Amino acid sequence: MEDAVKMLAFDFGASSGRAMLGTLRKGHLEIREIHRFSNDAVNVSGNLHWDTLRLLYEIKQGILKCVNGGDSDIASIAIDTWGVDFGLLDERGELIGNPYHYRDKRTLGMMEKVFEIIPKEQLYMKTGIQLMELNTVFQLFSMIHGGSAQMQQAKTLLLTPDLFNYFLTGVKATEYSIASTTQLLDPLKKQWCGEIIQKLGIPRDIFTDIVMPGTVIGNLSAEICDELGVKPIPVIAAAGHDTQAAVASVPACGEDFAYISCGTWSLMGVETDSPILNDKSFSMSFTNEGGIDNKITFLKNIMGLWLIQECKRQWDREGKNLGFAAMESMAREAGPVSCFIDPDDRLFVSPGNMPERIKRYCCDTGQYVPQSVGEVVMCICQSLALKYRMTVESLEDVLGRKLPVIHMVGGGIKDKLLCSLTADVTGREVIAGPVEATSVGNLVIQAMALGKVKNLKEARRIVGASFPTEVFKPRDSQMWDRPYEAFKNIIR
Repeated sequence: MEDAVKMLAFDFGASSGRAMLGTLRKGHLEIREIHRFSNDAVNVSGNLHWDTLRLLYEIKQGILKCVNGGDSDIASIAIDTWGVDFGLLDERGELIGNPYHYRDKRTLGMMEKVFEIIPKEQLYMKTGIQLMELNTVFQLFSMIHGGSAQMQQAKTLLLTPDLFNYFLTGVKATEYSIASTTQLLDPLKKQWCGEIIQKLGIPRDIFTDIVMPGTVIGNLSAEICDELGVKPIPVIAAAGHDTQAAVASVPACGEDFAYISCGTWSLMGVETDSPILNDKSFSMSFTNEGGIDNKITFLKNIMGLWLIQECKRQWDREGKNLGFAAMESMAREAGPVSCFIDPDDRLFVSPGNMPERIKRYCCDTGQYVPQSVGEVVMCICQSLALKYRMTVESLEDVLGRKLPVIHMVGGGIKDKLLCSLTADVTGREVIAGPVEATSVGNLVIQAMALGKVKNLKEARRIVGASFPTEVFKPRDSQMWDRPYEAFKNIIR
């Protein structure tokens, strides 16, 4: 590998965003945070929206800080975000309103209405995607069902990372990994599923062509270059979906491992060469999303650290002002508690007083009700680890083979309690790292697109050589067998 190459990654999570500068030199990747900012849902007249134009402003600030900080020689830019959400453009290419947040209430009851048109088994087998009311298909159907004026004006639909790419380049295209989150993609053909789109009355012509991860979308537009005083830097559709970027950063050798992309959501699964579409995968609610290097990520969406983030917001409102490290310390002091929640229960989907909801769930299921901050946090961490055990056992059942190692990546691995509990409860070795998984994955995919890295295998070798990992060995896993049975019994 010759000269160093610099790349800029924008990684948007559900609560914050960051611009990370990556420098690849002689098989080693260095990263540096250039810009970090909050990403806050905005409640307007009872509906949740993303503040999309402010996020575009933050992207521009990230580019400016990078260039003005002495790194004007960046070779490319790429953006990854959460899945399923989108913006609509009118006939002039202008954004119609503020894009909705996937936790908005307008999708309530839409799954059942869609199933009246397309049975849920058929919808799953056509798309391979876990049925969740936040999926794009249900969001769009809710707008059609409600006679949305935005839908009547819409000429183009762009998913969130593709929308930002369009703002930067003027090019309308949909990247494959983010398209796969919509439940509107045929996982075998890797194209839009016209049958579902037609049956649900969604206008077919609002969808753009699909491009594969690593495609150069275009250069920064002349307008953006003039505004920021920068050169026309190439914009790459690396992996628009942050989960796929995170999976690309897993520093694994071989194939017998499960991964957990650990953040606001916990995405747990494996890589496969083709979609798994059968009665077992349907009944166990697994999803088949588009990955890198023609891989499918066979995974389950689990409500992750959203639960702790929402608890913190409530405690902040009450004046407690606790940091995450302090909350983890309190949980350790509280020790194991004899109560559990199903992290994916619908009670926990929407924002608002999460500690009270957790207590209500425990009360309603006849369990001990956690009282202190430490007990609530321990209840969440235990429950997540138990859900991981249930998921990895289901994965092994579907695959017909053992998964002895779990790679945990992402910001959630800063919670050492959760990592150690995951090892103990699942009885599997946990390898944690890197922390900035989505940014790292975004960067190595850019490097692949630029021809600086050959393939995913080499990318993972570079990640393993560049970032530290921590190994958690399982301890006394048998002690969790009884709590595991109790956990399975309280799932509603």
